[in-house]
Amino acid sequence: MIRRNAFIAVIGFLLLGLAFARPAMALSDQQEIIDKARITFDKLIQSPEFAELPNYVKRAKALMIFPELIKGGFIIGGEGGSGVLVVRDTNQGWSNPAFYTLAAGSLGLQIGGQVSEVVLTIMSEKALDAVIDNQMKLGGEVSMAAGPLGKGLEASTTTNLEADVYSFAKTAGLFGGVSLEGAGILKRDSWNASYYGTGATPYAIVIERRFNNPNAQPLRDALSPY
Repeated sequence: MIRRNAFIAVIGFLLLGLAFARPAMALSDQQEIIDKARITFDKLIQSPEFAELPNYVKRAKALMIFPELIKGGFIIGGEGGSGVLVVRDTNQGWSNPAFYTLAAGSLGLQIGGQVSEVVLTIMSEKALDAVIDNQMKLGGEVSMAAGPLGKGLEASTTTNLEADVYSFAKTAGLFGGVSLEGAGILKRDSWNASYYGTGATPYAIVIERRFNNPNAQPLRDALSPY
């Protein structure tokens, strides 16, 4: 009986330990997005398909990285996903990331689905202000263009950047009429506050730089050469 009770006590102790260990080991949704954003950036910046991307990143005022945009539908389509905004400062380098979501809907003859990894290079102050003010709609007042693909392609836009935003997307799946035109980009206040603390708005994070989370440093390190 004593051995049986001791065995039950040991099992109970182990289960209690697992109950406390699991939350500590699990990544938060915010950290998972940041880690995936770093992987997406590394993947695209090193890919021969996106040979011009480093030139755009080096000239960009800010980047938005969406590691997983999901698009699908039958007749009525929708697209969405979470991502991060990082802003470059000449003296301080890249900022900590602020959290955003991209949402779009469409109506028309369409069927299928796709998952995309997307890097948006924000080239103008107007576009950056629109993102921070939570009023950005791609293809509206903020002009958007696709970044050039492939090593051998002419890329005159690298010396004459006319659009406010350029998109570089790696896509798997099949979808008719793929485009980010008309998509809205909205800040995620609850995620920013959860990751950094009360008062962590995008402006306070990426412009004022009043908030920092050391767990975002690997993403900043990946961006630092650019």
